[in-house]
Amino acid sequence: MSLVRQLQDYRLTTAEILYHLPDHPNLLQSYIWQDLDIAPRYPVLHKFLDFWKREIEGSLHSVRVASAQLIQPAKVGHADTLLTLH
Repeated sequence: MSLVRQLQDYRLTTAEILYHLPDHPNLLQSYIWQDLDIAPRYPVLHKFLDFWKREIEGSLHSVRVASAQLIQPAKVGHADTLLTLH
């Protein structure tokens, strides 16, 4: 199923979620979330964040997102140096 989703332009998405601790609101805790999602709308991440707001006591401070395509065309590079071994 993962390959099918990748072919539908899903890409590996990682989010760093900073949230306030419920018992100590002045302290921030970090949570790393990772799943396949579609950039730039991120519907899977938004669904998770909606769940977080409804079900988890720690209020969100910030969310930082990064994503990378998993299936890409092959990259070909040229060598700058030629070495000869005996």
